[in-house]
Amino acid sequence: MSLLRERTRPGLGIIEPCLPLPAKAPPSGPGWLHEIKHDGFRILARRGPAGVQLITRNGNDFTSRFPFIEMAVKSLPVRSCLIDGEAIVCDKDGLAVFELIRGHRTVASAVHCAFDLLELDGKDLRGQPIEIRKTALAKVLKGSRLSIVLNEHFEEDGAAVYRAACQLGCEGVVSKRLGSPYRSGRSPNWVKVKNPNAPAVERGADDDWGSPHWIRSKSQSRQTCSVLAPSHSAAIRKDCVLFVAGKLVFDAAR
Repeated sequence: MSLLRERTRPGLGIIEPCLPLPAKAPPSGPGWLHEIKHDGFRILARRGPAGVQLITRNGNDFTSRFPFIEMAVKSLPVRSCLIDGEAIVCDKDGLAVFELIRGHRTVASAVHCAFDLLELDGKDLRGQPIEIRKTALAKVLKGSRLSIVLNEHFEEDGAAVYRAACQLGCEGVVSKRLGSPYRSGRSPNWVKVKNPNAPAVERGADDDWGSPHWIRSKSQSRQTCSVLAPSHSAAIRKDCVLFVAGKLVFDAAR
């Protein structure tokens, strides 16, 4: 079935994203991969004949707010693609600070942390196993601009990854079942465990963080998540957690 026909957002041509089920603990044992959960906007980045669109999970068009992400997606060596990920903004120390991304202003420093590839050059990849999609995504992003990066995953024990993520101050982890396809809506193949001390817990799991209502209701508080992420400096990029998170995470866990 066409990407544009299954559970689409009216007028946007963007499918409903896959959403993780909340859990109290990550799955253990083999058969799962685990990703750091970043505190930002869930963004589906679509590139097609009409250009690039950056759409939130509830269908808000944020393309004009993230011009460097738009340019990065436009520069990828593909004819078309649909990439799932999270947009974050970092402070000068490389920490993701939610206050820097919320609101209606244009955010030139935003980075798209990509974790899934749903379509490539007209081919629907959602039925492929997640590890195949991630391999294809890594190839697409190889040598990409700094405003779109690969969100690394780990196949070590879920409890160890989660414990280390909490020690580092991250929002939590999302665990995904190996071999699973991509399905719109809540999926038992994706499991989310939040760090109870992360600022995102206070906002609630199902807020559309890009909506005007959310922006108005949360404008009084400073939301910060200690997630190291790439800045726009090439010298710093290679040392950021998105690229050496395995070492940093598991050093913290041991």
